[in-house]
Amino acid sequence: MEVSRIISEIDLQIAKLQQVRALLSDTTADPIAIVKKAGRGRPKGSKNSVKKATNTSKTETPAVTATKSAGKRKLSVEGRKRIAEAMKKRWAERRKVATK
Repeated sequence: MEVSRIISEIDLQIAKLQQVRALLSDTTADPIAIVKKAGRGRPKGSKNSVKKATNTSKTETPAVTATKSAGKRKLSVEGRKRIAEAMKKRWAERRKVATK
């Protein structure tokens, strides 16, 4: 590489770093305050929170409306029993393969 090209790339990087530094120094003088302020999860009052469907317009399909208004799904006793039996069968097959 030419020396002049290397110097111009270094100058470009320095300019970018100075811009970033200027942005960071303008936001706050105490970076610890930002860390303490941030919490886990969705902030209260955010506009993208999950809301229950109150009106059902004709443009929405029944499946979309059902998923919006559906609460926590629960498995029936029979459903849990079927899943348990299927898992036991799967584990037994894996043990067979492992012993061979």
